[in-house]
Amino acid sequence: MKKLIFAGILAATGLTATANAQIQQGNWMVGSSLITSNFGLNTGGGYNIGLQPKAAYFIKDNVAVGGYVDLGISKVKNGSPTEFTYGVGALGRYFLSPGEKGVDNLLHHGRWFLEGNVGIGGRSVENADSTTGLDFGAGPGYSYFITPNIGIEGLVKYKGRTGFGSEGLNSNITFNVGFSIYLPTSKAKEVANDVRN
Repeated sequence: MKKLIFAGILAATGLTATANAQIQQGNWMVGSSLITSNFGLNTGGGYNIGLQPKAAYFIKDNVAVGGYVDLGISKVKNGSPTEFTYGVGALGRYFLSPGEKGVDNLLHHGRWFLEGNVGIGGRSVENADSTTGLDFGAGPGYSYFITPNIGIEGLVKYKGRTGFGSEGLNSNITFNVGFSIYLPTSKAKEVANDVRN
């Protein structure tokens, strides 16, 4: 337990990076969207809560690629059937540089980004149609860095799923709030070694 606490403190206090160093080539981003509001574009749209852990590696400055897992549960209203959503796939993220295409930093402690994903996902509804199919999404977001290595994020995203099962295209717009930890590769190796020892 002490090793896990130490690893968490080490990850959270890696404050030696400059304001832009966290999104440089060779660094890692790990995090999760914790709260998802879903505004349905289809009939019967409502609200849901989901969890989307994600990890990505910066292949070059401002560009990260990685993967995600999507888990969610929702009810449109009391008495309606429970819906479970799931997915796994690849994601990409591009951070806009200050002043790029007229985009300035908000309060000089964050970065705007564009995120896209594609994978396999589905939904299962109690006593109703369920489907699995191609899961995809794209949208803008903002990461506000509360420390040089930890960002609180907001993301507005179009999500679609074209089903292989009993329904066709299902789409919605989501608003996600979450966090990400940005680790230089050397720090990530330190954390892994400390946890193993």
